[in-house]
Amino acid sequence: MKRLIKFAILGGIVTFLTGLVYVTMQQNYRQNANDPQIQLAQDTASSMAINRPVSLTGPVEMSTSLAPFIMIFDAKGKPSAWSGTLNGKIVTPPSGVFEAAKTYGEDRVTWQPGPHVRIAAVIVPIDEGKKGYVLAGRSLLEVEKRENSLLVTTGILWAASLFLCGMFVLL
Repeated sequence: MKRLIKFAILGGIVTFLTGLVYVTMQQNYRQNANDPQIQLAQDTASSMAINRPVSLTGPVEMSTSLAPFIMIFDAKGKPSAWSGTLNGKIVTPPSGVFEAAKTYGEDRVTWQPGPHVRIAAVIVPIDEGKKGYVLAGRSLLEVEKRENSLLVTTGILWAASLFLCGMFVLL
């Protein structure tokens, strides 16, 4: 009975620490997925606020490309320029992202514009939303592959650690 209690305690500690490592690494992967979009959205919005022309590269097909893209919306949330499309068509995020960006100065979201298409998007208002909004996004495909690999690796290490705890308790 004492061995079972020891194993339960050690197993609980191993499970907690393994979960902590997984969550920390997963959040790091996901937060870093926004880095290029933050700069793209802020720089584009700053240029547009002072009426400096901006150029959009593209087109970027959201469902297949890993390249970042930019979409510009007017003050009412209607698209006015874009470099990203989904199956050749313009898509718009939920209107709530524009209100959140206006209220907080920026909104960072995971956007799913279509089946199996997940985008890390950053929305920044242009001149507090008076001149519209800039959305910079890119596919989460590679980040999600890394997260899945992390889950498998963490699971294997967790199981191996539990096995070692069991061996320790038995010996």
